[in-house]
Amino acid sequence: MTALSSAAPPAAVAPALRAGAKRAPRRVLPGFRLTLGYTVFYLSLIVLIPIVALFFKTFTLTWDQFWMAVTSPRVLASYRLTFGASLIAALVNLVFGLLLAWVLVRYRFPGKKLIDALVDLPFALPTAVAGISLTALLAGNGWIGQYLEPMGIKLAFTPAGVVIALIFVGLPFVVRTVQPVLEDAEKELEEAATSLGATRLQIFTKVILPHIAPALLTGFAMAFARAIGEYGSVIFIAGNMPMISEITPLIIIGKLEQYDVAGATAVAVVMLLISFVLLLVINALQTWQRRNTGASS
Repeated sequence: MTALSSAAPPAAVAPALRAGAKRAPRRVLPGFRLTLGYTVFYLSLIVLIPIVALFFKTFTLTWDQFWMAVTSPRVLASYRLTFGASLIAALVNLVFGLLLAWVLVRYRFPGKKLIDALVDLPFALPTAVAGISLTALLAGNGWIGQYLEPMGIKLAFTPAGVVIALIFVGLPFVVRTVQPVLEDAEKELEEAATSLGATRLQIFTKVILPHIAPALLTGFAMAFARAIGEYGSVIFIAGNMPMISEITPLIIIGKLEQYDVAGATAVAVVMLLISFVLLLVINALQTWQRRNTGASS
């Protein structure tokens, strides 16, 4: 009896213990309502209000005016170039960004830190400077272009130059997204697969690729979205020839310079909707990939 009574807490202490158990942990940031309210306000100010204003300005056009503005031959040609070049550039970055991230993670060699730092150069370099530099390299009298043009290969002032500029600005997104995932990958799984007789291709497709696929898709989506909205690095190397090398952002700028604000917002709305649908599809693929990876593990 004495041992049981000494083990049980006194009646006066029990309410205090229950109150301490119910007491919420002290938070570093303010409460949920305040932080949520600030988050919604900030997103509304930075994202939602400009998008709503864009749609409202577009609604000043009639349906016929809107359709004429967004489906003129010149605008359609800019759509094909912008989205086609962005897709090609993102796919190229998907392959070579993975290769570069793999080399930076798995190998040691002289100058590794320098190459790792150069990956972030498109982040720090002004896009106009990048466009001028690429033009100086690839133009007919440039360091590289002077040797390519005699062979019939013309890169500057063509759609190929647009793709090269978009590859330049989008590469860091893939590398920096995949690199930390590769660093966290368990090499023991690869060693176990090797001991079981798996080939290099099987190890990559069955062990490594399922692990890094969500990061690869994320990097692809970020590089693709970045390329769609790129302007500064493209206008110098594209040549801006209507129906040939004119990107959609330049169409929007041209309409604004002509004080056709409604027409510019109409084209911008189409760009926004297409980009949103494409990113939604990519995010759905990422979710599907994560579910399959989790089910297989």
